[in-house]
Amino acid sequence: MSNLSYSNANPIDWAWKVDSSAVKANDVEIKSALMDLTKPVYVAKSANSFGVVNATAATGDTDVVAFAQKLTPQDLGDDAYKKQHGVKYAYHGGAMANGIASVELVVALGKAGFLCSFGAAGLVPDAVEDAIKRIQAELPNGPYAVNLIHAPAEEALERGAVERFLKLGVKTVEASAYLGLTEHIVWYRLAGLSKNSDGSVKIGNKVIAKVSRTEVGRRFMEPAPQKLIDKLLAQGKVTQEQAELSKLVPMADDITAEADSGGHTDNRPFLTLLPTIIALRDEVQAQYNFSPALRVGAGGGIGTPEAALAAFNMGSAYIVLGSVNQACVEAGASEYTRKLLAQVEMADVTMAPAADMFEMGVKLQVVKRGSMFAMRAKKLYELYINYDSIEAIPADERLKIEKQIFRSNLDDVWAGTEAFFTERDPEMLARAQSSPKRKMALIFRWYLGLSSRWSNTGEKGREMDYQIWAGPSLGAFNSWVKGTYLEDYTRRGAVDVALHMLKGAAYLQRVNQLKLQGVSLSTELAGYRSED
Repeated sequence: MSNLSYSNANPIDWAWKVDSSAVKANDVEIKSALMDLTKPVYVAKSANSFGVVNATAATGDTDVVAFAQKLTPQDLGDDAYKKQHGVKYAYHGGAMANGIASVELVVALGKAGFLCSFGAAGLVPDAVEDAIKRIQAELPNGPYAVNLIHAPAEEALERGAVERFLKLGVKTVEASAYLGLTEHIVWYRLAGLSKNSDGSVKIGNKVIAKVSRTEVGRRFMEPAPQKLIDKLLAQGKVTQEQAELSKLVPMADDITAEADSGGHTDNRPFLTLLPTIIALRDEVQAQYNFSPALRVGAGGGIGTPEAALAAFNMGSAYIVLGSVNQACVEAGASEYTRKLLAQVEMADVTMAPAADMFEMGVKLQVVKRGSMFAMRAKKLYELYINYDSIEAIPADERLKIEKQIFRSNLDDVWAGTEAFFTERDPEMLARAQSSPKRKMALIFRWYLGLSSRWSNTGEKGREMDYQIWAGPSLGAFNSWVKGTYLEDYTRRGAVDVALHMLKGAAYLQRVNQLKLQGVSLSTELAGYRSED
């Protein structure tokens, strides 16, 4: 007797028959048939029980009572997304700053037919250029993307990144943490516009924008604002033709609804954010009638096949995973960090001040298990809010943070900070030297900036200060793989994980189709595990 049963008061008359002798009625055979995603599954009666078969018969002796279509990982998501980005799968490996989304991660996923963004944020332009050249050598025809992060406190970095992207011929960027459009992201978009032979617009530079707010999403869904276009024209960075063509295309090709993710996040609930962004897209598309139409994907909170399927069923064109990939062997994180990430549970994350937008009070999501970074970063932000300069901090408080957080005299920290920004952003340094408050912010950002690099490099003795970005989806993933080979972090390959996400989603979709037709399955048959 199998763990599959059928009960439907209003059965569908499929007019299909199968040979009862071919019906597979034991659990192993049923699971195998369901797992063969390249073939449809038919449910029929065999003797005193119900089972499955992968093909109908012209002269069968028993009726088909339920049916699930062929559905492979390649079938999920939006075909236009896959075509435009030259990928097999509607899956995007999201950018993780400081090269955590490493060259190795981008190349591994790219060679398997997945798009992945290199984590360029936080890296100096020379390091970004070197990484891009390595990726291009391995993926001369793509697919790959590079992260472009909004840097309101360090505009030179954003400008420098776009200059390198245009110089090196980067055709896709993932724009993240934007509070509004800047001339730099508009420059990148417009510089790739030209006319096709039929007069339509050719979009040479594609933009995938991660947003969690409708007001920001609208800016990327609409054409570039005239004010920024005029500025670029005056600087000679775009042509008059490109300026005119920009009125016919949105600022982005794809909008990722970024829910409760690691790193920069507004902690938006996945189930409310995605339909809201899709509805906004529909509104804007009805107004402008772009061709091709804007697509909306989903990221943040996706760490299991169930979550992936939920996103696709809610209308997502593609899914984005970041936190889960950070624990994979290709990620640019230290072994200590990857091992810790494999132990994270859903409640082991919290919000902490962000280094790049520290003065603005922006927060990001980090791991709190095994690290005191979040608590220490919050302490620094409290001091920044309460005092106007380093000198104004009470002596006992200053001594405490020098001993427990910086492990150095703050005057020495400032000397190192001066040297760093002399190379990275002299304009930022000049502003700080004339403002005690900004100077204090840069000193505090020394800790926030280095803490993520300590995590990546595995800095000995600084483990309790590691800043590790992750969302609760990582905890969900760890729970899902518990008891399987993927529980071992050393066996987590990014391609393998991605395929399990998509295979699992396809499998669960077929199970749901059968359930809607009156088929009942045991927990073992209804679920998908990586061991399957």
